[in-house]
Amino acid sequence: MYEMKEKIIALIEELLKVPAGTITEDTQIEDVEQWDSLAHVMIIGELEGRLGVSIPLEEAIELTGVRELLEKAGV
Repeated sequence: MYEMKEKIIALIEELLKVPAGTITEDTQIEDVEQWDSLAHVMIIGELEGRLGVSIPLEEAIELTGVRELLEKAGV
C-alpha cells in the first residue's frame, strides 16, 4: 500500500508540474495553485488510466485534499 501511495503522489506532482516532495498526504487542493478543476479531472483520469485506481466522479468532485483522495483510492 505504501508503494501505491507514493505512486499516486508522484503522479499528482507530475501532472501539476510541481517539484517532487511538494505534495504530501496533508496537502489540501486549495493550497496548490496549479490544482484547478481541469487539473483535478486530469488527475482522476490518469489515476484510472495509469494505475487502475477508479474513483466515482460524484466522489472525485467532492475531494478536498490528498489524504481524502488516497482514502477514496483505497490506499
